[in-house]
Amino acid sequence: MVTDAVILAGGTGTRLRPFTVSIPKPLVPLGEEPIIEILLRQLAANGVTRVHLALGHLAPLMKAYFDQVSQRHDVEILYSFEDQPLGTIGPLRKIQGLGDTCLLINGDILTTLSFSELVKWHHAAGCVATFAVHGRTVSVDYGVIEVGADGHLLSHKEKPSLEFTVGMGIYVFNRRIIDFIPVDQKFDLPDLVRVLIARGEPIATYRSEDYWMDIGRPEDYEIAYRDYTSDPARFIGSRHTVRR
Repeated sequence: MVTDAVILAGGTGTRLRPFTVSIPKPLVPLGEEPIIEILLRQLAANGVTRVHLALGHLAPLMKAYFDQVSQRHDVEILYSFEDQPLGTIGPLRKIQGLGDTCLLINGDILTTLSFSELVKWHHAAGCVATFAVHGRTVSVDYGVIEVGADGHLLSHKEKPSLEFTVGMGIYVFNRRIIDFIPVDQKFDLPDLVRVLIARGEPIATYRSEDYWMDIGRPEDYEIAYRDYTSDPARFIGSRHTVRR
């Protein structure tokens, strides 16, 4: 079990403009509730008791919203504010009182992944960090040409589909990774990965075939909106509930 989760909710949401000009991306609605409300309910159902919101862009609006609705959640909500952008992992350095194990989640994802199962995998792997990963197929709408050093054509693939393993924006960390994060500096996840690999720290992966959608782009937001509103119980259902 894990007590603490950190939700990264401070990004500017540039890919989702104009929606995010006046609304923080985690407050963009899926049906009658914002995406971050769904995440909070899923976290509570998986045994998390304390959620730290890492805030930056439109932070006063985020805090005002949660000051009004915090009583309806089964988790304690705490705030951490960025005076300057700290990247995707830098905000962790500012958060006090984290437990030995912590979930870190982007505030703009819709998923059916079980956070409790991810944490179990992390503990069994015995690594300093575990990244949830997912298979994605990307279709290329052009003929792809491979060219040799002499400028001659080597191969031609007509509109190929490429398979990738991508990060889901969901991670489990041991608290000691904070020692690798600089103070008050922008520090992104790839920076941390390079440091951990250089130090010989193994990073586990948890491959999930669960539903997952990053709502950072308008077309992905439309898909997530449709999928959630057509079947909310799929995302807040019995498989996400654990016994305390």
